[in-house]
Amino acid sequence: MKRLVLKNIGRFVFQQLKNIIEFEVCLEFICIELVILRLKPESMKLERLADLFVYTKYLQRKTLIAANAVDLHTIEAMFEAIKMGIVSGVITGNKTEIIRLCKDNGINHQVFQIIDAETEETAAKLAVAEVKKTSGSILMKGLISSDKFMKAILNKEFGLLPSGGVLSHVTVIDNPNYHKLLIASDVAIIPYPTIQQKIAMANYLKQMALDLGISQPKIALIAPTEQVLPSLVACVDAVEIMKAAETGQFEPAVVYGPIALDVAIDFESAQIKGITSVVAGDADCLLFPNIDAGNVFYKMNTKLCNADQAAVVMGATAPVVLSSRGDSIRTKLNSIALAALLSK
Repeated sequence: MKRLVLKNIGRFVFQQLKNIIEFEVCLEFICIELVILRLKPESMKLERLADLFVYTKYLQRKTLIAANAVDLHTIEAMFEAIKMGIVSGVITGNKTEIIRLCKDNGINHQVFQIIDAETEETAAKLAVAEVKKTSGSILMKGLISSDKFMKAILNKEFGLLPSGGVLSHVTVIDNPNYHKLLIASDVAIIPYPTIQQKIAMANYLKQMALDLGISQPKIALIAPTEQVLPSLVACVDAVEIMKAAETGQFEPAVVYGPIALDVAIDFESAQIKGITSVVAGDADCLLFPNIDAGNVFYKMNTKLCNADQAAVVMGATAPVVLSSRGDSIRTKLNSIALAALLSK
């Protein structure tokens, strides 16, 4: 009888302790969520790109999956992001080569989950498959050609593009000569977008701006001139996009165009030309008419203006980091943090 009583007392005490532990865990989770909610309103507006690393500390850790990351830059950027608590890391590619790179450069390869793949195509396919089965995940391009990488994303059987979707590259630029962040599209994927693609791009710009804490994004439809010249596709397309804007399609964003680049980002130029739109001289987002203009603008900012930048591909079922071979570790780390902010 005494043993039974003691046993019952033990069970009771154990249950109470279990309840206390569960309560403390629950309380800690609630506190974290309250901190995140407190940061998300107006106070969450990013003034500079470095602010990304402040806000991602309060987000749930995401899973970064890199396709064929057999290059040191990608591995180093992933390793830094893991150390900062932004992501956990999965790498597809030649396992022997990945481990060798890590050991030769003082990186603990055990922090990564490494999925062995013999070819670039297999590495891309395995990475996409991991993204599809992992919630809160991010796909990243490693040492693989853009064609092979995009082919895996666009594959109708196992890819990441919803039916009828549009993929577009969206870049956040922190130029020290501009008074706030600039969001630009498209500088890397769509060569000569149609009007429908430009409408999708405008929506991605709006969504990116909202996610960065900009409550009423100002989107400039870039063209060589504010005049509607039939010979200039950029001007004609801008008129059609403005018609969509008049229906409220881009709310709460304010869209204006056609507008020349100098008028979009410089108050003095806007005043001289007599352009009174709220977008003039204060644009948050730049929608370029084609990849020629967008890519030149992007490279001019990074190479001549010492601008910091981050970029993701939008339109897939998960954020995609499409880094180029020439991108620095810092740029890749910025892009990882941006993708973590966008990942649901």
